[in-house]
Amino acid sequence: MNVGLWIIQILLMLALVHGRLMLSPPASAQPGMAYILAIPIRYRQLIGVAEILGAVGLVLPALTGILPWLTPLAAAGLVILMVSAAIFHLRRKESPNITLNLILLAMAAFVAYGRFVLVPL
Repeated sequence: MNVGLWIIQILLMLALVHGRLMLSPPASAQPGMAYILAIPIRYRQLIGVAEILGAVGLVLPALTGILPWLTPLAAAGLVILMVSAAIFHLRRKESPNITLNLILLAMAAFVAYGRFVLVPL
């Protein structure tokens, strides 16, 4: 179970590199990512920082053994972030993004549950 949780944590961390796109200038928004421009700049920056910190928090505390209890908290925070993202994309009727958000939500929820209950650090 521990190995499976680590694999999901690393995959989730790699998927959340999306946070970097939220911090970059609006000109970098690709055609399929027009939603980035619909978010006000300050909120976009907040989301980007939250995604990056959440991604780092999934792996770094557990890997170093320094404050490992932050790992399930980071996963729980990402659950909240993905619920918010799914609601945002639902209002914009962006089905592929909703699907991705729900997959990331399930992964983050599994890591949170796994690190809180199944295999605590």
